Amino acid sequence: MVAPKENDLTLSDAEVVGGCIKGKQKFQEMLYRRYFSYAMSIGIRYMANPDDAMELVNDGFLKVFTNLKKYDPSKPFKPWFAKIMVNTSIDYYRRNQRNTKTVHLDADIEEKGAVPNVIEEINTNDILQLFSQLPATYRYTFNLYEIEGYSHEEIAKMMKITTSTSRSNLSRAKQMLKELYKQQQNVQPFCHETL
Repeated sequence: MVAPKENDLTLSDAEVVGGCIKGKQKFQEMLYRRYFSYAMSIGIRYMANPDDAMELVNDGFLKVFTNLKKYDPSKPFKPWFAKIMVNTSIDYYRRNQRNTKTVHLDADIEEKGAVPNVIEEINTNDILQLFSQLPATYRYTFNLYEIEGYSHEEIAKMMKITTSTSRSNLSRAKQMLKELYKQQQNVQPFCHETL
């Protein structure tokens, strides 16, 4: 992880972005340090493994630095940054779409009741590990709809699929998460010593 330095925190996002636009490397490093963890959190949600997440983060930052002149400083920076990171992940999905496979669990999965009640003992790493097991199509649809707040119509345009496919992908993602969660809860600890 990249931790911010003390002097990074005294400058506003607008000041850091202004320094980046002027081409000052010090400000580019500040922006990178300031938003690395946030970018990585987006990358981990969309990518199946940490290496791909890091690739997404690097590609996203490259796009951010390339497009900073288009940023409207009268608006908050973080949502603009997040949108670039999400769009970068969609670009990654499109480039690799031919390498992904779709898993069909049931032909008649319904959305209602598809997500289990999560017990309090499950931690973030467990959730991310379950989430990383989803096929890319389901993971992207789930993220875009449930986390980013896009409609099925918007997701369909971004992913170049039909609206009904987006709905189906979301339903199947929820069902698959439910099944993976059940499997995880049924795993009993292995005791290798018996007396």
